Amino acid sequence: MTEALKTNADTPAAAGAQNAVSLPQNPIVMIPARMASSRLPEKPLADIGGLPMIVHVMQRAEEAKLGRVVVACAESEIKTAVEAAGGEAVLTDPNLPSGSDRILQALNQIDPAGAHDSIINVQGDLPTIDPQLIRTAFELLVNPDTDIGTLAAVITQEAEKTNPNVVKAIAEIDFDKGAREGRALYFSRTAAPAGDGPLLHHIGLYTYRRAALQRFVSAPPATLEKRERLEQLRALALGMRIDVAVVNTVPLGVDTPEDLETARKLLEA
Repeated sequence: MTEALKTNADTPAAAGAQNAVSLPQNPIVMIPARMASSRLPEKPLADIGGLPMIVHVMQRAEEAKLGRVVVACAESEIKTAVEAAGGEAVLTDPNLPSGSDRILQALNQIDPAGAHDSIINVQGDLPTIDPQLIRTAFELLVNPDTDIGTLAAVITQEAEKTNPNVVKAIAEIDFDKGAREGRALYFSRTAAPAGDGPLLHHIGLYTYRRAALQRFVSAPPATLEKRERLEQLRALALGMRIDVAVVNTVPLGVDTPEDLETARKLLEA
């Protein structure tokens, strides 16, 4: 990994070896990927420095050193590219509605006995993600009451506050006391919460306890999930606990040709 990709990501207060006993003992990192993309066709196979983008994402996940890494792919072309790079991939139904559905179907194929007790869902369009962010999301599961962990960063650009494409995490975090993590109360495309204080840019990286993922995927979409077009609201509607860790960087998601060029420059630096 290049120096350009190393960022000062914050971890939860009790992270690391101290958490080893309390954290789930057999996590798996799963990367959902599919070829369909309106703005960047065949996005997982986009060339970055001689390697497909999905391979870069896989490498970042491996650098997190959490254990097994598997790409859950909708098309055989992605599977072939991952395996050519020495990775593990499994084919899933291309008609599945979401990445969450895809990773659960793949997990049930490769681990029907349930040996993996937690799943880290890393999106397949994050080739420059700092591996520490993946660890930070996983470490939220040190709290036995937490069903799902995710990340957010403080919004620093005014335009992002009202941009509906920037999802806001509304979480019970006392920044005045130096807290950097807390329980999510809601997620919205609007500028929320009101009043003084930071707004949080939600980062769509999740870690699930296995039972939480199974319950989430098996439930029908919730009313507010459909209204906001945010599937994590289904988990909240089910009464599940989502914890948020605040980090210092939003990873680059590659959605356009311009994003792809930025990723190439970062990885070549």
